[in-house]
This record gives sequence, C-alpha cells and structure tokens, in this order.
Amino acid sequence: QVHLVESGGGSVQAGGSLRLSCAISGSFPSRYCMAWFRQATGKEREWVAFISGGGFSNTAESVKGRFTISQDNAKKTLYLQMNSLEPEDTAIYYCAGKIAGCISIQGQYTYWGQGTQVTVSS
Repeated sequence: QVHLVESGGGSVQAGGSLRLSCAISGSFPSRYCMAWFRQATGKEREWVAFISGGGFSNTAESVKGRFTISQDNAKKTLYLQMNSLEPEDTAIYYCAGKIAGCISIQGQYTYWGQGTQVTVSS
C-alpha cells in the first residue's frame, strides 16, 4: 500500500516561490510515475507535471519554465519547485502515483495525497 502526504503549501505574493514536497510511504515497482495535479475553486482538477521512475519528466504548458518536478529516491520524496508564481496558480495541489508509464490523465492515477493549499496574491 502506498501513502502520499503533501506539505509546503502556503500564501505568497505574485512573483514569489514555493517548494512542495510529497512524502511517499510504501513502495512502487521499478516502473512507476509520480505527478502533481491542482484544483482551483470551481474548476476541474488539472495536471501540472509528472516524472517517471527513470527520471523522464514533463510539465503543463501553463507552468512550463516556472515549475520544476523532481524526486529524491533515497528520501522517497517528490518535489515541485514553483517560481514566478501568479495568482492563477492559486489552487489545492495534489501529488499522485501510478504503476507503469506516465500520463497526464488524473483517472489513471491510483494513489493520491490529501492536498496542500497554495495561495498567490497580487
């Protein structure tokens, strides 16, 4: 059983930075994918970024160049470095995990954290 716990959310002004963490307990087989999704109030949950067990990563166009996903396998932790934050980035951020390859469709992810709130003020 895999359990995910996010941390690092908070309130920042536009242009600021935050780093989200997702602590992973349990273990995946060698081929897996970890991702970040977000959901703003009144909107659908959307994919932000993913990274495979082998280190292949991708980010959504809306955050490309500002957000970076990474993982520390030794610490069993997933990260999302968020720079140049904009008010439109305000949302609850979720980490998610799945076995096998990466995909940006939330319904394909089996494991989810409880979410962490990010609020960006102008």
